[in-house]
Amino acid sequence: MTSNHDERHVPVMLRRCLELLAPALTRPGAVVVDCTLGLGGHSEALLDAFPEVRLIALDRDPDALKLAGERLARYGDRATLVHAVYDELPRVLAGTGTPRVQGVLFDLGVSSMQLDEAARGFAYARDAPLDMRMDQSRGVSAAEVLNTYPPGELVRILRTYGEEKQARRIVEAVVRERDREPFDSSARLVDLIRDALPQAAKRTGGNPAKRTFQALRIEVNGELAVLERALPAAVDALAVDGRIAVLSYHSLEDRLVKQVLAAGAATTAPPGLPVVPERYQPRLELLTRGAELPTEEEVARNRRAAPARLRGARRIREVAPA
Repeated sequence: MTSNHDERHVPVMLRRCLELLAPALTRPGAVVVDCTLGLGGHSEALLDAFPEVRLIALDRDPDALKLAGERLARYGDRATLVHAVYDELPRVLAGTGTPRVQGVLFDLGVSSMQLDEAARGFAYARDAPLDMRMDQSRGVSAAEVLNTYPPGELVRILRTYGEEKQARRIVEAVVRERDREPFDSSARLVDLIRDALPQAAKRTGGNPAKRTFQALRIEVNGELAVLERALPAAVDALAVDGRIAVLSYHSLEDRLVKQVLAAGAATTAPPGLPVVPERYQPRLELLTRGAELPTEEEVARNRRAAPARLRGARRIREVAPA
């Protein structure tokens, strides 16, 4: 089972992630946090590339933790794997006695395993139970969201998280159908979306269900709210000269990453000060100009890399007490 996962799991923009983090990870005692362990591809590469580094890796999916644990077992106590959502980073670091770290990596979105396991219900290309929870032991499923949320709330979710222009039309069809019979399978939802959309909307942007599935997944897992808490916590956890690299896969994630890193790289001084005091100085230096994209060769090898956007930053100072 593990070998199948390993063969199909190709870490996205791996070389560039390692390059961005490398200057911080070559010093003795360096600790790197992989906030999104998944199947462990990035973590394995970090442990191989930096033989002195110690890894702390988080994932909310118990199945991913088990498979990655098998993959990383040969590194012994250099790798500490924790069942946690990445906004729990401060608690995890406190629990491992690690107040500051030299590197943090986020590879956001859905892991290869979650997409490839039909029973998880993430993929719109095959029929499966409408679940979409990254941790199936807690929270509401996508089916519960579709069957119980008020129509106005469903429209908001599809518009905000899926950037779906036809949200109202899709939700009207969902409400009509759920009254007849509750939703439980992805294929029925895909068919409904196809039937609900006007012809022009079906001709652009790939599978017409893609945006709705993205929106449901983000809602079910609270992804944007979690990311909003996790990014500032990760920046706070960086030691001076520590580095952060973040891979995102849609514009909502990337916008959040851009905002947090740009805010850290800006002065917080009131305008007009002739000399900017230390406490107002930027605490981050941006390492990427805008978002970096995967190469054409990488996309040809791994189609899941296509939407990836990579941003990085370096911690350049402590925050002086006010």
